[in-house]
Amino acid sequence: MSRTLHIDWTKCDGRGLCTELLPGLLGRDDWGYPVARRGDRTDIAIGRDDADAADEAVKLCPRLALRVVGGSGGSGGRPAR
Repeated sequence: MSRTLHIDWTKCDGRGLCTELLPGLLGRDDWGYPVARRGDRTDIAIGRDDADAADEAVKLCPRLALRVVGGSGGSGGRPAR
């Protein structure tokens, strides 16, 4: 099962830490909010090379706006905190 990074837009306030940890997956819009470089805006497919950085982004997001869904390992769809 593939893993996706889910962004909860009700919690995100555009601090941008996730975009620094995942520059290949996320860019920033004009207001600083994360924007997927390709695909879905809310559920972003995570490649094998970005798996560790995605887990780190979930753990470090100050607004608890991120979670990894699907696959094995990592947060397994549960919030990291």
